[in-house]
Order: sequence, then structure tokens, then C-alpha cells
Amino acid sequence: MQLKKPCIKYTRNQQRLLLTRVAFRFNQTQYDTITPMRYIVFDLETQNLFQEVNSSDAAALDISVATVYDSYTEKYTTVTVDEIDQLWPIIEKADALVGYNSDHFDIPLLNKYYPGDLTQIKSIDLLVDIKASLGRRLRLDSVAQATIGAKKSADGLQAVRWWREGNIADIKKYCEQDVKVTKEIFEYAMKHGHVKFKDGHRKREIPLDTAHWEVKEDSVMTHSLLF
Repeated sequence: MQLKKPCIKYTRNQQRLLLTRVAFRFNQTQYDTITPMRYIVFDLETQNLFQEVNSSDAAALDISVATVYDSYTEKYTTVTVDEIDQLWPIIEKADALVGYNSDHFDIPLLNKYYPGDLTQIKSIDLLVDIKASLGRRLRLDSVAQATIGAKKSADGLQAVRWWREGNIADIKKYCEQDVKVTKEIFEYAMKHGHVKFKDGHRKREIPLDTAHWEVKEDSVMTHSLLF
């Protein structure tokens, strides 16, 4: 009797990851398998403000809540600072960390908690690419409204107030919404090669060179997990 193979259902991104391109080396029996990038989109909220810690260094602040999105599993994970260790196994699978102002803010702050070195993971900071093209910085809210028609539900100051009120649920909701917005802008830019922003009463496009977003880099980071 012939047994039927079980039918396995994969998500769209899992299917994409399974479709690998094989690059053969000439005159060798070895070959390399090149898989698509695994992106971790993330955002942090804080317990305090820069003026309260008398510093402009993000690492001087304290995290309240963090959210990550894994492009492979298509899942969002949101934790409080006491649960931050739950994020390391997810982040350590990243080919690239994706954020908005993440090079200046989120990575230095999260690195304060991480037992390894997050700067060794490839970083895609949307704000860096926007500034390189436009010549100036833009708020996430401005880009989100013009590009994907989404709007931030709060701001960092409100998140600090919620923390002090013990309103963790709303901080988690806000942080996850920021990650969803960043993810959608990132995916739009990957597909169209630009983002948009409002310049007075009209929308303008900002061309972005996203080719480097799809280039894998060797990581020499120290993992928090034992292998």
C-alpha cells in the first residue's frame, strides 16, 4: 500500500524562504544555498525622558515595553522590560533589524540590556535612508500618513505617562502599532522603491535605494543562547 505524504501548509513568507536559489561553484562539487532575508522589525517605549536623565544618550533611558515582528513567522511579540529576555532568541535569528530612528535610539538602548552586541547585526534604519535621499529627517507619523494612510495612535511622552500610571496594556498596544506601521512602510518601500510625505497640501515621493536591504552580511555577534 502506498502511503500518502502529509500535506503541510506554509505561510506566504515561509514559502518564500523555502524557495531557495542555488549558486553552483564552477569546477567544484560544493554549492551554496542563498535564502531570502529574515527581517525583525522592532520598536521600544521608555519609562523616562531625555530631560529627566540629563542626557541625549538613548542608553541612559530605561525600556518599558518592546515589540518585535518576525518576517519568517509573521508574528508580533510584545513584552515588558521584565520579560525582555524572551526577545533574544527571535532577534538572534535576524538577517537584519528594521526600525525607524533605530540606529540612533532603539539599538543603543536595547543593547544596554542584551548580553551580546546588537550592532553586529545588519541594521536597516528607514530614517537614515530617508535623510540620505531627502536631506532632512521626517517624523514617522508624517511618512506613515502619506505612504500607507496610517496614523500613530499616541507618542513617546504619552507612553511614559501610561507607564507611571501602571497602564501597561495601552503601552503594549501603542508599541505594537508603531511596529506594524514601520513594517508596512518598509514593505511598501521594498516594493515601490520610494516612500511619501506631505509637503504642504501635496504628497511628495522620496526615492530610496533599497538594494542594500536585501544583502546579507556576516554576523560576528555573541549570542545569548548556548549552542
